[in-house]
Amino acid sequence: MSRKVTSMNGNEVIDVARDAIWLAIGMSAPIMIVGLVVGIAIGLFQALTQIQEATLVFAPKILAIFVAMLLFLPFMGALMGDFMRKIAARIAGM
Repeated sequence: MSRKVTSMNGNEVIDVARDAIWLAIGMSAPIMIVGLVVGIAIGLFQALTQIQEATLVFAPKILAIFVAMLLFLPFMGALMGDFMRKIAARIAGM
């Protein structure tokens, strides 16, 4: 039983790479946005109260990012699952 081996052309490789980049952006964006908002809020708080403690930012930001990861984990899993289904469909179609 011989199988025909086909390779991907340049356009298909670019499509997969583009989808992978959008996946990385989609998975990291919620976490990065939470970190940005918490960082700005703490920076504003420090500016208003004139508390210039450098370590004040770390604990709330780490806690907020951890909570955001727990909340957005189903969304990130769905994105990964969808990407895997698309890749598996491409492989099966070859």
